[in-house]
This record gives sequence, structure tokens and C-alpha cells, in this order.
Amino acid sequence: MGASKVKETKLTLAEQGDRHVLYQYSVQAPEAEVEFMDKTFRELRGRSPLSMKEDFCGTAFLSVDWCKSDPNRTAIGVDIDKPTLDWGLKNNVEATGNDIAKRVTLIESDVRDITEPKVDVTCAFNFSYCLFEKRDELRHYFEQARKGQKVDGLLVLDLFGGTECEDVIEEETELEEAPATYVWEQVSFNPIDHHMECAIHFDFDDGSRLENAFTYAWRLWAIPEIKELLEEAGYSKVRVYWERYEETDDDDDELEGTGEYYEVHEVENQESWMVYIVAEV
Repeated sequence: MGASKVKETKLTLAEQGDRHVLYQYSVQAPEAEVEFMDKTFRELRGRSPLSMKEDFCGTAFLSVDWCKSDPNRTAIGVDIDKPTLDWGLKNNVEATGNDIAKRVTLIESDVRDITEPKVDVTCAFNFSYCLFEKRDELRHYFEQARKGQKVDGLLVLDLFGGTECEDVIEEETELEEAPATYVWEQVSFNPIDHHMECAIHFDFDDGSRLENAFTYAWRLWAIPEIKELLEEAGYSKVRVYWERYEETDDDDDELEGTGEYYEVHEVENQESWMVYIVAEV
């Protein structure tokens, strides 16, 4: 009797892809974020920040980079999603070796419940705090963040906006680190309450797609709303840092971000922008 042949099914690139790795490639820029926090803290406080709490830390990619930047730095990463924290502990924290791992603490919790130990810098990036869609909810988060900071601490947030942010659109960016294209989709926007839903997909070179790798439902907050809530939460001063843009070589009418940020009080609106908001205790 002849041996039976079992046909092997080859997995598509989408089926092989790790959504957390792809997210880190496409969305996160920890080196730039560490540089901004370090530079801004030094300018405003005259010393180097050593302790940082990363709220909504996900895989703790930023926390690890923070500790890599200075042997005296420590980081606390807080997130409510245990599977994502477990992935980050294995693939980011422990993978860097004991020197970094012993200085990174990951906590599974609601970010509003962690106010100790006090830190120099608290950050909430990738617009994660926008999941608090009511004023009272967001103010309470800011109040709790302030309780967890040293007397000269800073809270650093990012925020996006612009004229096209209320549109239903898809934007594509080819990844250099993987055979894939990052797709950011603004699925819906309600102008009555500014509730919006967004999704991240990944299209691969073999034609497969990782659909809804990440989905978001949040409020598109405006800069003055965030500033007012931070002030109501007790922060003494709130600053806005705008990304510097320049014309592209291909199209004089098209602008692209340079990755450099400067403090502003008045600017011309754009189709799309991203800012850092820095609140001083």
C-alpha cells in the first residue's frame, strides 16, 4: 500500500503576522518620544527626569526604551489588558536582558488606580486617553495622574486633529521592516458628540490582509477642551507643542512632518496634525 500524501496548507503572511510587532513597526516611535520628554523636562525643570509612568502602556515598548536611554532610569507600565502586557513582558522587557528588565515594572490595572510611587513624568500616548469620552471621566483621569507625580512632575499627552479628521478615510503607509502596508481607517465620525471609530489593518505583499488588527472607539477631543480639563484637574500650566512641517520635494503644496516640535500659542489649521500637550504640576 502506497503512503498517503497529506497536502500542506501554506499560511498566508497575514496568518503568520504578529499584530503587536506590526503595531510597533507602524505606529510607535519610542526613541523620539523619549527624546521629547527628556528635552522638555530639562528645559522646564532644569534636571534630567529619571522615573516615568507609561499609562495605557500596551506592550511596554516605550518603557523599555526609556530605561535603555539612561542606566539610572526606571519605568512603570500600566495597562488593563493582561494578554498584551504578557506579550510585552516576554518580547520587550525580558528580551532586553536583566539590566533593563529589573528597572521596568508592569502593572495590570485601570490607569486611574495607580498613584504610587510618584514619578517625574507620566505619559499617555497614541491618543489612548481619548477612550474617556465624558468630561468627568477625563478630568478624573487627569486628577489621578497628577496625584501620582512628584512636585515638579510633567504629564505628557499626544493628540491628533485637523480638517480631514472628521472624514471617513483610509491612509496607507508601506512598512520598511515587514512585507506589509499599514492601513489607518477612520470608520465613522459623529459631529454631535465627536465620537469616532477607527481601525488598523495590514495588507501584505502576498495579497492577504490582517483585518481589524486593532479597533478604537473614542472621542475626538479638541486642544482647548484638553487644556481646560487639565487646568480643572489642578495642573498649574499647560503647554502645546506643534510639529514643524515642511514642503515635500515631490509636491510644493504637500507638507510633511519633520518630527521636531516647538511650543505654540497660535497656528494655522492643517488637514492633519499631531501635537504634544505638556501639563506642569
